[in-house]
Amino acid sequence: MLAGAHARARAKAGRVATAAGAAVLAGGLFTDFLTGPGIAAAVTTAGLGLATNIKILKGPSSAKATAIAVYAAPHTGNVLLLVGERLAPDGGLSLLVQAGIVAVWTGATWSVRPGRLARELVDEAVLQEIAAAAKEAEKEEVAEATLDRADPDESAAARWWREEFAGEGGIAPDTVLLEHQRVSEECVALIIGAAQRGTPVTDIPKTRLSAHLDVPEELIETGPVPGRGAGVRLLVIGPRPAPPEAPEAEKTAGSDEEVWKEIAATAMPGVELVEANTYEIRKELT
Repeated sequence: MLAGAHARARAKAGRVATAAGAAVLAGGLFTDFLTGPGIAAAVTTAGLGLATNIKILKGPSSAKATAIAVYAAPHTGNVLLLVGERLAPDGGLSLLVQAGIVAVWTGATWSVRPGRLARELVDEAVLQEIAAAAKEAEKEEVAEATLDRADPDESAAARWWREEFAGEGGIAPDTVLLEHQRVSEECVALIIGAAQRGTPVTDIPKTRLSAHLDVPEELIETGPVPGRGAGVRLLVIGPRPAPPEAPEAEKTAGSDEEVWKEIAATAMPGVELVEANTYEIRKELT
């Protein structure tokens, strides 16, 4: 209730000041006697208004200068018009132009209400600062919660995967590094799992991973983990080492299982031979 009374009192004072300024400008059209007192009154009114308007003076730095300029704009205009009236040439046309300018000043000041507009600018800046502070606090809370949820036994490699790839908007969001193994000096294999049980591992875009690691796309392979579901995936980075060559006698004299192992080691890793059948090849196909 008290704030409403103050607002009504300020609005009434603003209307009175506008009417008084318009009266001084109208009188200045016919006499130079009002120029000095009118300028002094405009400057004094602006100074007193700002001095008693704590909201504007203590407003956020991002809006305070603009708010002060808006508040003082009609007073500054009043002073300039009084000086212009004194310097303007005499004559009917000049008087009409000056009267039109006075009417524009009066109408603009009455409708815009610069004092209220200045306070609204400060209020908006305060709300923006509060929203920014709340957003920053929310980010800090999320970061602290993430740290609290982190596994104290998390390995350096798993932490690296979480920070580099598994975050929101990352290359592989909502995933965790379950296991990794260096296959050779240039090749490493990683087992990636979904962070939430029962959900498949998100598709890992090879182009983004290639750009992030600065590794050629053809040296990045993704695929299923033999014997596991879609909740885990195999990621191989780097050239796979060639399997060791068996002696010529073993290549030609091995059983079906040995031959299959030979093929699967390079073409289909992780696949096992379940059953083997022998068929006689038709003559047309030989």
